Amino acid sequence: MPGREKDSYSIQSVENALDVLEALCEEGDEVRISRLSEKLGMNKTSVFRLLATFENRGYVERESGSGKYRLGTSAYEMGQKILSRMGLLRKARPVMERLVRECNEAIYIAIRRGEDVLFLDMMDTSHQVKIISLVGKHYPLGATAAGKILLAGGIGPGMKPGDPPPEDQAPPFAPQKEISTIRQAGACTDFECLGEGIASVAVPLFSAGGDLPGCLCMVGPDFRMTPERIETEFLPRLKEAGITISSKLGYFGHYLGGEFL
Repeated sequence: MPGREKDSYSIQSVENALDVLEALCEEGDEVRISRLSEKLGMNKTSVFRLLATFENRGYVERESGSGKYRLGTSAYEMGQKILSRMGLLRKARPVMERLVRECNEAIYIAIRRGEDVLFLDMMDTSHQVKIISLVGKHYPLGATAAGKILLAGGIGPGMKPGDPPPEDQAPPFAPQKEISTIRQAGACTDFECLGEGIASVAVPLFSAGGDLPGCLCMVGPDFRMTPERIETEFLPRLKEAGITISSKLGYFGHYLGGEFL
C-alpha cells in the first residue's frame, strides 16, 4: 500500500532482537544479561532467548567462566563485508594510508548516525604512544570536531556546501556563529573533547551532489598534535586529503571556490 508508513511494517520481535544486538555492540566489552535487561527495559528471559539465538548463529559469544556475552565472529565478518562494499571507505582508504605515512597520526573516517557522530574506520599510527581505537564509538554531534564538521555541512535536509544553515535549525550545542566559523575555516579542531590529553582535527568530505557522507579526522595525543603543528603541518595535509577523497566521490566544488570548500 503506497501510503502506508514504514513503522506499520515493523515486527516487534525483530525490533527487540536488533535492540539487543545494538546494545551489545554499544557496551563494547563483555556484558551480563542483567545489564542488557536493565538498559533495554526488557525482562531477563526475553534477553536470554534472543542472545541464545544469536549465539547459535555465531553473532554472539558467551564466556564460559563469567557467563558474560560479547559480539561473535559472524557479526564481525558481516561488518567487514559491509565496510568493504562502502564506496566512501573503498575510495578513502588509499588516501588515508598515504596521510598516515606523511603525518604518522591516526586517521579516521566518521559519519553521522542520527544525532551522533560514529567513528567508522581508521588507519593507525606507528608511534608507540597512541590513542585507543575509537572505531565503533559514538559521540554527540556537537561534542567533537568531527561531529561539528558534519553539523556544519549537513544541517537540514537537502543542504548543500554553500548553503548557510537556517538559524532555527542550528542546535543549541552548535550555534550559528560557530557553524559559520567552521564553514569559513573548512576545518574544526578540538582538545580533550574525546578524552583527556587527546586532540583531533576534522575536515569535510563531499559527494557528487554536494552532500556530506562523512568527514576525515586526525586523532592523537596533544603533546604531538600541538596547535602549532596542527595549523602548519597536519591541517594542510588533511585538507588536501579531504579534497582528494571528495574528488574520488565525484565532487569538484573545491576547485570552484566558496565557503566550506
